[in-house]
Amino acid sequence: MATNGFNSPLPKSYLKQKHMLDMQNKAVVHALLKELVMGHTQTAAKFLESDLEWWFHGPPQCQYMMSVLTGKSVHTDFRFKPRRIEVVGDYVIAEGWEEENAYWVHVWTLKDHAIIQLTEYFNTWLSVRNIRPSNGEVGMKAIPCGRANPRTLHTAPYQGFY
Repeated sequence: MATNGFNSPLPKSYLKQKHMLDMQNKAVVHALLKELVMGHTQTAAKFLESDLEWWFHGPPQCQYMMSVLTGKSVHTDFRFKPRRIEVVGDYVIAEGWEEENAYWVHVWTLKDHAIIQLTEYFNTWLSVRNIRPSNGEVGMKAIPCGRANPRTLHTAPYQGFY
C-alpha cells in the first residue's frame, strides 16, 4: 500500500486501530475536562488513577488544576477551557488561555484509557514536537505540535497546535 509516495510497512488495520486508540485517549481527557467545568469532581476523579503522578512547571500560585483535582478549590476559581487538544501516542496535550497572564499546557499520560500522569505547564516556555511517523510513512518527521510563550501571547497570532 502506498502512502504519500512511500510504501508503508504497517498494515491498514494497525493504523486504524492506532487511530482509534488515540481518539479514545483524547475522549477520556475531553470527558475529564468537561466534568471539571461542570463541577462534577467526583465523576472526574473516575478518569484518574488513584496514584496520579503530577508535575507542575510555573509560578506556585498557579497550581489551579491540582487544587481542583484535590478539592482544595472549586471549579469556578479557574476554568480550564482548552483551545486545542491533540494526541501524541499515549499523551494527550491540551492547551488554553483565559487572559494575557493565564496560559497553560497540560500533558496527560494515559495507560489503558486511564490517566496516570499530568504534567502541567503554566505561564512558562514549552515546545512539543511530534516525531512519530504520520500515516505509517517510513522515516520520522518533527512536526510542531504546540508552543507556550506567555510573553508574546497578547501580540502574536495563535500559537497553538499546527
